[in-house]
Amino acid sequence: MKKSTPDDPKGLIYEAYRIEGITKPECRTIFLDWAISLGPERETHAALLELLKIYGTDPAHPMSEVLNEGLHSIATPRRRGGWRSRKRD
Repeated sequence: MKKSTPDDPKGLIYEAYRIEGITKPECRTIFLDWAISLGPERETHAALLELLKIYGTDPAHPMSEVLNEGLHSIATPRRRGGWRSRKRD
């Protein structure tokens, strides 16, 4: 397994699976850091699927649980407001 991939640029998910005794809250913190570091050019859902394919062979691992939860709850960030979204005359 490679430590750094386009789907895990900092190797955070790779390292999370190597930490013995890691807890689900710790995995959530790592997940948030991963999501921030992913970058706008990579679609989050596709990256999560790829990471689960590579690392998620143990469904009982807390990081596997967090990644699966992310598949169902995370969305690609998009603009929600500001002056550009307001109606202009």
